[in-house]
Amino acid sequence: MLVHGGWGDGEVAYEALVPQLSGRFTCYTPSTRGRGLSGDNPDHTAGRLVEDLVAFIDMVGAPVYLLGWSGIEAVLGAAAQSSSVAAVAIFEGYIPTVAGPGELAALGAAIERAAAPAVVGNLADAARSFAPYVINDAEHAALPPDFHEQWGRSIPAMLRYFQQNATAEGPRMYDAGRLAKVSAPVLALWGTRTTHPAFVRESARYLAEHVARGEVRELEGAGHFAPVVAPELLGGELTAFFDGVRAHGE
Repeated sequence: MLVHGGWGDGEVAYEALVPQLSGRFTCYTPSTRGRGLSGDNPDHTAGRLVEDLVAFIDMVGAPVYLLGWSGIEAVLGAAAQSSSVAAVAIFEGYIPTVAGPGELAALGAAIERAAAPAVVGNLADAARSFAPYVINDAEHAALPPDFHEQWGRSIPAMLRYFQQNATAEGPRMYDAGRLAKVSAPVLALWGTRTTHPAFVRESARYLAEHVARGEVRELEGAGHFAPVVAPELLGGELTAFFDGVRAHGE
């Protein structure tokens, strides 16, 4: 089950990656509320997204192998709650509590740049404004021509997600105590050509340290948008990991 992050939806996020996996696995690419074909709801807090994802996982039935990318609270929460989750792969998940100096401010600035055109309905321009935060120059050159139009559709839901979760109080899905409840094996991947290498590297290490069975793996030459522009590279790592889990009967 391939779950998109804070930006994107189930229709576009993994369009290039699914063919790398579908020969060996049944692939599901759900959209969270307000995105893709999913209905909307005013509540976009992480807790509600976890409830939605757990319900979908339970409908599919065990065993489920989860992939999360970038914004990963829903995936982490579902992995901690659902006994149907047999393995978790995280590609460049962001853990805010390990961010270095200026990292969260840079993210906030990118969100503000996207919000300005989004408010007046220019969603493709909003996508163009946000993209440099997560997409490097080489990846940008390899994007499909309609990328900003396709990914612009999810900008309103992304803005609600960031706004509501930035102000939410209480425990977070990435708190150490919650991560300790994830019993499935976890692979945390990060790419060496990503736009924020220290942020995602430390996030991967944090995840591996706080789940019961965690592993960190560096993906040489990959950027944050490897699922879109380098699916073969990421797909090979995911196939090896999930096949290994399946071989051990999980």
